[in-house]
Amino acid sequence: MPTQAVFYRDERGREPVREFLRTQLTPKAWRHVENQIDEMNGLRDSDPPLPFPMTSQIEGSLRELRCHSGNALLRILYRRSGNLLVLLHVFRKSSKTVSRRDIDLAQKRWRDFKRRMDAPTRRGPRPVGRDAP
Repeated sequence: MPTQAVFYRDERGREPVREFLRTQLTPKAWRHVENQIDEMNGLRDSDPPLPFPMTSQIEGSLRELRCHSGNALLRILYRRSGNLLVLLHVFRKSSKTVSRRDIDLAQKRWRDFKRRMDAPTRRGPRPVGRDAP
C-alpha cells in the first residue's frame, strides 16, 4: 500500500506542523513545502526513504524532510507508521545539527500518536497534499 503523509494531531485537535507552516510561511512558500511533502506520498513498503539531501535519518526511525523555499530552510521531523508518514515537528534550520529539544519534542509527539492510534476508539489522522483522499 502506498504511503501517505499526515499531520500529527494532538488530543485537542491541534496540528502543530500545519499551524506552523500556515502562519510562518507565505502562500507561495507553503505550496513549495507542500510539493516537497507530496514527493513522499506514494512510496511503497519496499521503497527506501527519499534519498539525501531530501531526507535524512536523525535518530532511530526518526527522519527529517529537508525543505527549502527561498531563504526559508525548514526541517520537518517525521516517522513512518505502516503506510503513514506522520509529520511530527517542524522548525527553521539555524544550525548544522538538530537540537535535542526538537528531537525530544518529535519523540514525545510520536509516543502520543502511537498511544492514541493503538486505542480501541480513535480519530484518524488527516492526509496531507493534493492527492490525499
